[in-house]
Amino acid sequence: MTEAANDFGPGTPYGKTLIKVGETQRRLGAAEREFIHSASINFLTPLRNFLEGDWRTISKERRILQNRRLDLDACKARLKKAKAAEAKAAAVPDFQETRPRNYVLSASASALWSDEVEKAEHELRLTQTEFDRQAEVTRLLLEGISSTHVNHLRCLHEFVESQTNYYAQCYQFMLDLQKQLGSSKGEIFSGTFVGNADSTSPAPSSPAVAAATLPAVPTIPVVPTIVGVPNTVAEGVLNPNEVKPPASGTRKARVLYDYEAADSTELALLADEMITVYSLPGMDPDWLIGERGNQKGKVPVTYLELLS
Repeated sequence: MTEAANDFGPGTPYGKTLIKVGETQRRLGAAEREFIHSASINFLTPLRNFLEGDWRTISKERRILQNRRLDLDACKARLKKAKAAEAKAAAVPDFQETRPRNYVLSASASALWSDEVEKAEHELRLTQTEFDRQAEVTRLLLEGISSTHVNHLRCLHEFVESQTNYYAQCYQFMLDLQKQLGSSKGEIFSGTFVGNADSTSPAPSSPAVAAATLPAVPTIPVVPTIVGVPNTVAEGVLNPNEVKPPASGTRKARVLYDYEAADSTELALLADEMITVYSLPGMDPDWLIGERGNQKGKVPVTYLELLS
């Protein structure tokens, strides 16, 4: 935008506006880079370090604990099964209906299942020890998360505060730009009226007309009179006391945003208030004459919602 302003001419209204908008965009870009840098340092980097470090370790230990619990459940099921088989084998046989050979086989099976029960109990004790040790490691890691959560909660609050400041800065930058553009419109508005007055001045067609239109002192230029418009308006200087509303063409309008008057020719506005507006011949289409009680002045159209 700055390069384009230099090409169009930094002294022209369009070039000046381009420079103002370009400067605001530069400030917005600087605010955005500052916000991104602050968010990276205060929030993203600590969170990434936690996820790639402590949380990865905790997740690994929790998976190991889950596997230890499955091993413990398997050992308990094996021991239960061995005890059930041992009890069945140790049942006293009925010597009247059972032959001696079957009794010997039953005693041998009972001894085998007793050995199996001892092995299952030994494996259960070892597995229980490993499970308890892993549970303690996981518990200590999870207890350490509480302090980590406090730190990350503080980082999150700082991130939200940084983002709030960023949007507030952007809003203020755009509000300042809007006021600057509104003042520039007023300057263009004044220059337009001077140009229109000069361009629409009718050339005297006869000495009689010239004598009627020219003032007595030839050194003072003649300002043509536009019907219904005071000479001060035609010259680009608005005197609210001299502006008379037209017989028809006035409308009600609701103010959309607050507007601060750049000079005495403009009317300051407050959001949501109702005013009466109308246009004068030769006015810039971006501006209207606004009335609020006994106060009058130019108001920008972009700040109004025209009502039927």
